[in-house]
Amino acid sequence: MLHFGTGGWRAVIGDDFTRENIMLIAQGLANWMHEHKKDENPVIIGHDRRFLSDNAADWFSEVLTANQIKVIYMKRSMPTPMVMHYVQKHDLDFGIEITASHNPSVYNGVKVIVKEGRDAPIEFTDELETYIARLTPADIRRMPIPNEYSRILVNPFNEYVDDILALLDTDTMRKRGARILFNPMHGSGTYPLMCILYTTRCTVDPINWNRDAFFGGMMPAPSPSSLQDLSDQVVQGRYELGIALDGDGDRLGIIDSNGAYINANQILAMLYHYLHEYKGWRGPVVRNLATTHLLDKLAEDLGEKCYEVPIGFKHISAKIDEVDAILGGESSGGLTVRGHIHGKDSVYAASLFIEMISATGKTPTEYYAELEAKYGVHRMVESNLRFAPERKPEILKTLMEDKKIPAFDSPVERVNYEDGCKVYFENGDFVICRFSGTEPLLRIFAESDTETKAQTYIDAFRNLLTI
Repeated sequence: MLHFGTGGWRAVIGDDFTRENIMLIAQGLANWMHEHKKDENPVIIGHDRRFLSDNAADWFSEVLTANQIKVIYMKRSMPTPMVMHYVQKHDLDFGIEITASHNPSVYNGVKVIVKEGRDAPIEFTDELETYIARLTPADIRRMPIPNEYSRILVNPFNEYVDDILALLDTDTMRKRGARILFNPMHGSGTYPLMCILYTTRCTVDPINWNRDAFFGGMMPAPSPSSLQDLSDQVVQGRYELGIALDGDGDRLGIIDSNGAYINANQILAMLYHYLHEYKGWRGPVVRNLATTHLLDKLAEDLGEKCYEVPIGFKHISAKIDEVDAILGGESSGGLTVRGHIHGKDSVYAASLFIEMISATGKTPTEYYAELEAKYGVHRMVESNLRFAPERKPEILKTLMEDKKIPAFDSPVERVNYEDGCKVYFENGDFVICRFSGTEPLLRIFAESDTETKAQTYIDAFRNLLTI
């Protein structure tokens, strides 16, 4: 049975990511749309630059059009946030992005976007799974493209870029004219961000901007290891900033002029502080269970509140709407800001970050050092642990049924089982252990005032679970 995780359905190419399975998903969606009388609106289908992404967009289109559902399509690759933006702006019921986001190159997948440009909630994907499970290959209706219900070709590029530019202080950015080294990691966020940076008079030198289905042999996700080359080139070329986006343009990584990697937790804290203190925005902030508690301290000091939600960006965007938060994000590199789309968007986040350094005159290292001096040091360590598939029930039982936790050196304040097992310590540290929603991994995040201390929390869980 095909199963959707927190970031959509993802599978290894050639194993489960096949034409038949793509068409089963499309037929299941078409059947749902017909049954629920949601088949009048067209569906926009986008794709990233992965192997078979453009082909899979064609396969999906063939099924929807054969079911007399109109398809809106852009011939070149487009980042996930652009699809979300189009669904929201044109009041569509559905959008599809063929992507596996930041997963290794052997993966591809299908991301379903629903009304208002939101990530499909689990209630919908669970229901869609039941529609797909009832199908056999013989049930698939297919009509090769072009056909009498053929796709409507559009170019959503301009309105997406223009709407982001309208949210920025472009005058300040033009005056600064920052010099940027841009690494889109061979992904689909290349052209929108380059257009925004050129429009705001930044000097931009791109690297790794050609399509490469293997992402240059790297993981298409910003991290200290994957961005070491960018870091070296930023220092050697005396750039003010290095910017990296993941494969489908919804996660962000930053390199400072000194070569330092600025992680997602730091980006979130700086942007929240900037929007609140420099731009005068008012409101709380939202983070997920595995994101820095520095945001809690920062919000409290600013007279605001930090809200914690489960993993999955749909929870962040829903809470932003509920409490009118300034922004929300996650430690894996995704964030969104009030007044923009309801999903993570690294094109806008990167642009706003450049506005921040232009307006404040501070480097990211200087800005974050000021926050650390006031709110304390917060260091996060992450481990992604692989295990034999047959051990998953045993590990799940230990964590979630028996509710066993290690004998930590630090006193435990409480334990949260809302999404995995999160341990909060009396000293403000935390560690969370949960299964990945997109890969066969156990993810453990820990935060403390030193990486060494954070690692002891992770090691304690590894010893308990013998991984």
